[in-house]
Amino acid sequence: MEQTLIYQYVLFIGIAIGTASLIRKHIFFLTRVSSYSMVPTLQPKDLLFTLRIHDFQTIRRGDILVFYSDELQDTLVKRVIGLPEDVVSIDDDGAVSVNQTELDEPYVDYPSRSDGRFEVPPNNYLFLGDNRAASHDSRSFADPFIHEGKIRGKVLFSIFPFHLL
Repeated sequence: MEQTLIYQYVLFIGIAIGTASLIRKHIFFLTRVSSYSMVPTLQPKDLLFTLRIHDFQTIRRGDILVFYSDELQDTLVKRVIGLPEDVVSIDDDGAVSVNQTELDEPYVDYPSRSDGRFEVPPNNYLFLGDNRAASHDSRSFADPFIHEGKIRGKVLFSIFPFHLL
């Protein structure tokens, strides 16, 4: 009887660990913010609930995504500004336009004084941090575009401290 009980506990724990691993690999994961690049929206050390993306057609301009940068060899959290085949322009005052339409960006407190023009290739995205003056993002990458295969997920909310995005 005691061996059966031990076996049931071991089996339950094994199934629970296996299920948690599958959920983490295919459905959602947690991400910790490691820099000031998304201030004021996100703060360093915020813990984020991130939904894995399986359909890239669901990505919208303004979404906050987690992606891997080959250049930095790091996982980053930034806001999508340029979608595939967009033309993104940043003027001398930091105003961002996409396809010749200026974006309303209430989440940006400190626009940067850097300018540039980016033609986003198919299956690629352009990312900027909300704290433009202090963000290391697409503007400063040798290759400013992130391929969809490097996108890990979409941030839905901050778990700690809790707030919706």
